[in-house]
Amino acid sequence: MKLSPRDANGYFAKPDPKRTGLLIYGSDAMRVALKRQEVIAALIGPNGDDEMRLTRIAAGDLRKDPAQLLDAMKAQSFFPGARVVFVEGATDTISKAFAAALPEWQPDDAQVIVTAGQLKASSSLRKLFESHNNAYAAGIYDDPPTRAEIEAELSKAGLTRIESDAMEALTALSREIGPGDFRQTLEKLALYMLNSDTPATSLDVAACAPTSTEVALDDILRIVAEGRSAEIGPVMRKLEAQGVQPVGLCIGATRHFRTLHAACADPGGPAAGIGRLRPPVFGPRREQMLRQAQKWGTQRLEVALTMLTDTDLQLRSTSRAPTMALVERTLVRLAMLGAR
Repeated sequence: MKLSPRDANGYFAKPDPKRTGLLIYGSDAMRVALKRQEVIAALIGPNGDDEMRLTRIAAGDLRKDPAQLLDAMKAQSFFPGARVVFVEGATDTISKAFAAALPEWQPDDAQVIVTAGQLKASSSLRKLFESHNNAYAAGIYDDPPTRAEIEAELSKAGLTRIESDAMEALTALSREIGPGDFRQTLEKLALYMLNSDTPATSLDVAACAPTSTEVALDDILRIVAEGRSAEIGPVMRKLEAQGVQPVGLCIGATRHFRTLHAACADPGGPAAGIGRLRPPVFGPRREQMLRQAQKWGTQRLEVALTMLTDTDLQLRSTSRAPTMALVERTLVRLAMLGAR
């Protein structure tokens, strides 16, 4: 049977021990691994591995010896309690091993937990679990966690008192860092607030959030498009230290403002224009670009493109002016234009 994304998170937290198995697949290996850990821990408890109630089988080993899946499923532990057979990195090449073992499953057998990368709808492994009347298949997508998922993780970490601004900060942070780093941040925040009499605030989140000295081109473009001219200088110093070239900065800025201009010039308006972009833009970045396009408007974007074209020509000329300073001056002028 197929688990919808809405139902999957609830099932991961409280899996049915009477099921034959569960296939978890997705392109993000970390997200898949975190969900797999959650399911196995819920089935066998914190001591299941020590009590030999967890059997791990590599996909490569199963390819060489398909019968070991059935053997592991039927094997008994010296300790009482639920048992799990975990197969990592499965592909369609070992579907036959599951096709042979799953019909033999009995209520006292170990539950089979399988992880895989991205699987197409035509995948034989995915079809096997989706068509089974006592097993589940769940796809894990690269979407950031919802507010309910963040609250559940906070509760699991032992942190139940949190202010609304802190929750907003965590929600924004979950869109910027990977799932593993985000879970570690939540655990760090829970330890940071241990024995505290006050709710967690956005300052507490900032104190626990991971820091990075790396700056991406998107960062400076967002700052400029949002009119935050005072922040340009420090970010430019970091970009220069990372080896970013002035011409590359100018080209990137021109491409960004040209995209905004195309969205504004769309007959259906900026929202329709953003929706027609190729490659398509999704999630928070789409919302940011839509706000920027609506704020700037067609006329100011045309002025911005003219300024960037003039700067690009100057960079490619024989002028002796410091090239990074030329680009920084243009970006500051753009930010001031956008702030009007």
